Amino acid sequence: MSELKTPRELGTEKIGKLLFRYAVPAMIAMLASSLYNIVDRAFIGHGVGAMALSGLAVTFPLMNLSAALGSMVGVGSGTMISIKLGQKDNESAQTLLGNSITLNILIGILFGALSLIFINPVLKLFGATDVTIGYAREYMTIILAGNAFTHLYLGINCILRAAGHPNKAMIATIGTVLLNTFLDYLFIMVFHWGIMGAAIATVISQVLAFGWQCFQLSDKSELIHLKRGTFRLHWDLVKNMLTIGLSPCLMNAAACLVVLLINRGLLKYGSDVAIGAYSIINSIGFIFIMMVMGFNQAMQPIAGYNYGAKQFPRVLKVLYMTLFAGTCVTTLGFVVGEFMPNLCIRIFTNDSELSLIARNGMRINFLIFPLIGSQMVTGNFFQSIGMPGKSILMSLSRQLLLLIPFLIILPRYYGINGVWYSMPASDALSVILGFSLLIPQIRKLKLETAQNQ
Repeated sequence: MSELKTPRELGTEKIGKLLFRYAVPAMIAMLASSLYNIVDRAFIGHGVGAMALSGLAVTFPLMNLSAALGSMVGVGSGTMISIKLGQKDNESAQTLLGNSITLNILIGILFGALSLIFINPVLKLFGATDVTIGYAREYMTIILAGNAFTHLYLGINCILRAAGHPNKAMIATIGTVLLNTFLDYLFIMVFHWGIMGAAIATVISQVLAFGWQCFQLSDKSELIHLKRGTFRLHWDLVKNMLTIGLSPCLMNAAACLVVLLINRGLLKYGSDVAIGAYSIINSIGFIFIMMVMGFNQAMQPIAGYNYGAKQFPRVLKVLYMTLFAGTCVTTLGFVVGEFMPNLCIRIFTNDSELSLIARNGMRINFLIFPLIGSQMVTGNFFQSIGMPGKSILMSLSRQLLLLIPFLIILPRYYGINGVWYSMPASDALSVILGFSLLIPQIRKLKLETAQNQ
């Protein structure tokens, strides 16, 4: 599969071919990332124990919060770079790369330091008990120490895709996953370092991946490359970058709050084991969510570039194709979750109690999974064309305005099943909202296309 020679082809290549060219490496990278999460948790579940898996699940809200800040910079800068390249403003695109690196370093270090200072009360807030807090603290202490590298690695991958290099972003992700898998086995199964070994493996892998990315971005023949003088923050660019990146930031921040409420609900109406079951369900669903994100990442530079170039028929075509692909992926996820839960659960654990709770929760969680793909694509589309307000509304509605009331009310009547039912209930309503926003936008783009002809 050939790399795009120049981002200009985003505006001239056939949309189907272009989406395929971007989607394949993005999906491979996302599947590799999903595999990393599965392998990491499988090693912890089998090599350390069920309680260690529950301890890991307690860390998810804090990791989501870190990802929220990282995505605000990474996705925001990637989207801005695509739009600037479509507008032929290469100088601003170059400056955005340097500014994103500076911001990722500052935010990554600050967040990591503050989280380490308050690590115990934060983990307690997120559902840690006397049984699981030791595992959670041991894992997050190391992860937070390398937090800046996590932000840099993920942020630069967004920029590589935006600058027309999806294959390089894919290589960085796959390399990280393969190295992390090998180090997981070495540190957990051979050296017996427990959950600490998994954290060390993650940080080492991301540091080496960041080094490789910097090497790739040092090529001065590329339109976008590391250049002296671009690292000083330009507040006009930073403001636009963070505004566009606010949608995925709020989505991840909302996920932090949601996972907190889910963990506490599972602990109240179930046990520590139920939190571990949610970790398993989340891992399986994450595979299909990441596949849709792969299509979204492929759509983002294509939609952003062509929207900036006012080629609206191309914008609509890539939207329709991505909606179809996303729906196909989540429909496959529904089939797996409803009809093959036992096969999935055995990857993580042989514990009978944990397996029983996870199987029940998985079947409920995946009830309306086919609809989630279109909701994800719609939110990403608004973000890709520089309309963060609508994307933010969709993110907040699904994970705050709709889900939180369900999480508060349903468990009172249905116990632990009420926690599980809350997620598909909020997803169904958010899909309706998404299409109510998308249909008028499609009509507007069609009208502007007719006026330009």
